[in-house]
Amino acid sequence: MVLGAAAAVFVESGVDAPIRQIASRAGVGIATIYRHYPTRQDLIVAVYRHQVEACAVAAPELLASSPSPFAALHSWVGLFVEFLTTKHGLASAMSSDDGEFGALHAYFLDRLVPACAQILNAGIAAGELRSDIPAALLLRAVGNLCVTSRLDQGDETQTMVDVFLDGLTVNPPKSL
Repeated sequence: MVLGAAAAVFVESGVDAPIRQIASRAGVGIATIYRHYPTRQDLIVAVYRHQVEACAVAAPELLASSPSPFAALHSWVGLFVEFLTTKHGLASAMSSDDGEFGALHAYFLDRLVPACAQILNAGIAAGELRSDIPAALLLRAVGNLCVTSRLDQGDETQTMVDVFLDGLTVNPPKSL
């Protein structure tokens, strides 16, 4: 509840939003937030980990529920793009010299590269996806496409990502 509220507030107002705004959204007192997350950094780290974890666990679920591995990849990358583009100020917080934030990049890679690889491997096995693009490169490429997302007019970032994903297919994609 608190992490979801914090994530929503971070989307709207950035990671420097007042804690009282997060508490209000979560329906709890400020003291409750500080009891669980003594510093803003602790809260940012918890939100980040929560969001990475949600993205990681979505991979097998999407593979099981999607009509094809390409459709699963498309949906999963959509979640990844949303994660990357909605974290106002998180990139600068992540690049701070603080040790906790430095460890988050490794956590990100440890959880999301295997999740992405699982979907890519299913797509390769199904003959839908090229086999020459490793998961880490896909994540980096999509991340690079998201760098200027705050300047988007409409869905420009998602459109660029869609074009990139189409380029991963062995054959033109069928409708999702």
